[in-house]
Amino acid sequence: MSHPTSKIFMIGATGAQGLPVARALVADGKYSVRFLTRDATSARAESLLELGNVSALEGTFADETVLREGFRGCDGAFVNIDGFNTGEKTEMYWAMRAYEIAIEEGIKFFVYGNLDYGLKKAGYDSKYRVGHYDGKGRIAEWILLQNQANSARMGAAIFTSGPYIEMAISPLTPMAPSVEDGVVTWRVPLGDGAVPHVSLEDCGYYVRWLFDNTDRSNGMDLEVAIDHISYRELARAFETVTGHPARYVDTAMDAYWQGPLGGVADSPAGYNADPNDPSTMTFRQNFTGFWQLWKDGIVKRNYALLDEIHPNRIRTAEQWFRREDELGRAAGKGGLWERVQPENWSLESAVLKSSQDLRVGKL
Repeated sequence: MSHPTSKIFMIGATGAQGLPVARALVADGKYSVRFLTRDATSARAESLLELGNVSALEGTFADETVLREGFRGCDGAFVNIDGFNTGEKTEMYWAMRAYEIAIEEGIKFFVYGNLDYGLKKAGYDSKYRVGHYDGKGRIAEWILLQNQANSARMGAAIFTSGPYIEMAISPLTPMAPSVEDGVVTWRVPLGDGAVPHVSLEDCGYYVRWLFDNTDRSNGMDLEVAIDHISYRELARAFETVTGHPARYVDTAMDAYWQGPLGGVADSPAGYNADPNDPSTMTFRQNFTGFWQLWKDGIVKRNYALLDEIHPNRIRTAEQWFRREDELGRAAGKGGLWERVQPENWSLESAVLKSSQDLRVGKL
């Protein structure tokens, strides 16, 4: 990976995480990117193409011919499959096949976009089962195991993120706020727990670091976050930065599912997953486990390591809110207060691509 311009094939480049990762990779010309997309004319795909040193491959990751075309001629790969598209079982199969085909097609370094294997970290207590986390976590462990035998041919690293802090101010997420009598309000079943929120822009830095430092990152699972952020802290930070009142209201799980997500509570947590398959989790099952992970402090992070790798990383909710408020104003989106008003929310303002897609039958 030391040649001046290495080509990286990206699966998931048009997703929330993929966009800043692609930007970080091509920022200085050291890397070029080929990315997979269902529609090269979509707004997200076009924004990537405008970066320069980027090309698009139309197709689906659920097609071996397309995967081979994507990997062929590239030096590296970043694979981050959207579990809310595929469902847990399909993601696991195609992630494994992607790894296998990447080796066959000559990829030298493979980075897998991961989430915490919370079920294992909780001692296999199904109270903490989260399908879109555990599916990725199983594959991450499998890749690292394969890497012990295959690293001379293709190195690999795992990039483990978590809930994006952007989700806390975006519509159509499990932690979207409401504005109640002029008070920004987060009603979530978190108790006194804390969420290891991740900054999307920092994701770009970390993935670039993995590719830039393969001698060290080979075999590594880099688990990242800003910090473990309680929602009382989140509300205080929002209030400090915007000057507008904010609060966190701890909410019983049953009451949470009578709120905005109630309409999808019993739908599959994966819009291509088979609702008749007994392995398919519902949104209710999936996100009940999700909140239990954070409420009970199951997931940990090594913040000293992150400080070493990324000395200028975002470290607090207030720091992130302040930067985001400034960036939003500069981009003409308005400050944070304006951006959380329900009249300013739309599908286009949703941070999660799966929320924007809302499509059925397309992997």
